[in-house]
Amino acid sequence: MHDESPGAGAPGGRTHVIVFANEKGGTGKSTTAVHVAIALAAKGARVACIDLDHRQRTLGRYLENRESTVKRSAIDLPLPDHATGDGRADGIFAELYQRFTDGYDFLVIDTPGRDDPAARLAAALSNTLVTPMNDSFVDFDLIGQVDPETYKVTRPSFYSELIWDARKARAREDGTTIDWVVLRNRLQYLEARNMRRVSEALDQLARRVGFRIIPGLGERVIYRELFPKGLTLLDAKAFGGMGLSHVAARQELREMMAALALPESTMPLFA
Repeated sequence: MHDESPGAGAPGGRTHVIVFANEKGGTGKSTTAVHVAIALAAKGARVACIDLDHRQRTLGRYLENRESTVKRSAIDLPLPDHATGDGRADGIFAELYQRFTDGYDFLVIDTPGRDDPAARLAAALSNTLVTPMNDSFVDFDLIGQVDPETYKVTRPSFYSELIWDARKARAREDGTTIDWVVLRNRLQYLEARNMRRVSEALDQLARRVGFRIIPGLGERVIYRELFPKGLTLLDAKAFGGMGLSHVAARQELREMMAALALPESTMPLFA
């Protein structure tokens, strides 16, 4: 049963902060973030969202579309509170962070596909840091480099070192462990040899810098179709019957949520 006291979603009554961060675009970061936020809200948690990509605003626009659908169709859908921040660590983001960690179980933060001060601060403040990546060496390059002949990891990237330093600083500051999760999106559309090589490189790097690897969401047309109405795969009643591809996508989402191992993750995701 869901605890109705403020901050029930995190240990000790604190808001559990989930940050989606990847300095490369096109990895499904915002789509994954909105599905995680809605999934948690559908379980009864109090969820807030901050979109730090004030230029593209994919997460913010997704939730605005969802608000419009609720008003237009009178369908009761779980809807997190949300706002858009900016790229300055001492700007709007600081105010929103303080506001959305008061009385909420979860705060989901979507960062831009580039480096900026607010994104760095968000990563340092996270409890769960999620780095989505497409399963290719183009995206792997963000977190590590490999030998072009053997595909063995030669060194972590600047980004990995940045997260490593942030985790050490956080542990020294308040004893908190940042759970860094690398989320592999669009797995099923890859050539098998490449998939195996990327998988082996990820395993090597994970042992070296200490992140977890979990499966993410596939490349499916349904995600793009749902955006204009702000719907997600959890809103089956709002968009009618589901085909086999929709059922498979819901199973991917269920497995991803379980693998994230968030507080109260044992609560059922789908009725």
